[in-house]
Amino acid sequence: MIGASEELDVYLSDFAARERNRAAAPPWLSRLRKTAMERFADLGFPTTRMEDWRFTSVAPIAKTQFQLAAPAAGVTLNELLRVPLADLGGPRLVFVNGRFAEQLSSIESLGESGIGGSLARAVKAGDPLVSEHLAQHARCENQAFVALNTAFLEDGAFLQISKGAVVKEPIHIIYAAAGSAHPFAVHPRTLVVAGRDSQASIVESYFSLSDGVYFTNAVSEIVAGENAVIEHYKLQHESLRAFHVATLQVLQERSSSVTSHSISAGGALVRNDINAVLAAEGAECSLNGLYIVSADRHVDNHTAIDHAKPHCSSRELYKGILDGRSTAVFNGKIIVRKDAQKTDAKQTNKNLLLSSEATINTKPQLEIYADDVKCTHGATVGQLGEELIFYLRSRGIGYEDARTLLTYAFASDVTARMKAEPIRAKLDELLLAWLRKGRGCEAVL
Repeated sequence: MIGASEELDVYLSDFAARERNRAAAPPWLSRLRKTAMERFADLGFPTTRMEDWRFTSVAPIAKTQFQLAAPAAGVTLNELLRVPLADLGGPRLVFVNGRFAEQLSSIESLGESGIGGSLARAVKAGDPLVSEHLAQHARCENQAFVALNTAFLEDGAFLQISKGAVVKEPIHIIYAAAGSAHPFAVHPRTLVVAGRDSQASIVESYFSLSDGVYFTNAVSEIVAGENAVIEHYKLQHESLRAFHVATLQVLQERSSSVTSHSISAGGALVRNDINAVLAAEGAECSLNGLYIVSADRHVDNHTAIDHAKPHCSSRELYKGILDGRSTAVFNGKIIVRKDAQKTDAKQTNKNLLLSSEATINTKPQLEIYADDVKCTHGATVGQLGEELIFYLRSRGIGYEDARTLLTYAFASDVTARMKAEPIRAKLDELLLAWLRKGRGCEAVL
């Protein structure tokens, strides 16, 4: 065990060593990293005394001395594509242990629709969109893990979708973790800037190529320009020994539409923070999520939709399936600012407990400061209905098959909302395989 000060000292010393050996960076980026490290040192790791972390203890992360991930050599394309959900076709950006793997990537099919590649290379090239948007939306002030990610910001994915472009195939960003003899940490960063009138589907996948202990601390920023339509997917299916903390920050301009699908089906401890700011009139936002938890794993989903301007709408549906002694948290907040009249927002959280030992803590919230709005929220927790099981059995369906069908129907309400057919089909296939085996998703992912 290590003390509270030592928990931070590990990262402070790693940061100092990295700064001494790091190649010259633009002054704005050096200042950004330094400020972020200072802020992380001030904040420290969150504790269960904080309301937003009341049901999620990050002590296992804080007390493990993670080393910054070393480059992983020898990962082949065949090895990568053997992982379910890795091969979706279309443009592909691959990062192994946080570093861009050009030989595993395929971005030629983007053509004139946009620019995709390494964030580090975009910084080196002086791309003005990077300095304009990087770390300007996911801020460090009150988010310790965002500050930690920013302090160690080295590489990640940068996507620029051209004005008026329509990208037909999903753009797949893969963050793969390759084994190490010691616990290691990666801090991937994703920046997506979608131009006016553009359309694209973007997939972020997080998975492991080995069974080591590691910590993924990811931050993604998406800027949707006027009339842009973005479909975002986050697929998290990491090792059962992995820790995963991620923040997604979305900024929406006038009449833009952003849909986010979050699937959590791996990891020992997972925390997802998803925040969307509807910053101009006519913006539409949809947040969909599915978390599947088994054994003694823990998943925490915190969402916030900020209606900052009038005539905006949002829809949110998160569903959880819990088995074994697993625990989960859903905390969803809708904020309606004083001037955000004519807001239309709906939030729903539903949970299915397959075990009497599973626990869910759910807290849907509304903060409304305007008077001409239409907002609803609700949460449910339940088990499979014996009457429905009896009905299916009376039609000649076995007990386990009946449970499988009912659980699949519960989950498919989320997957059916995915417009990208390859993703939807593969997730349905994996979900059915998990249910039929009666084990956690890690058995098939």
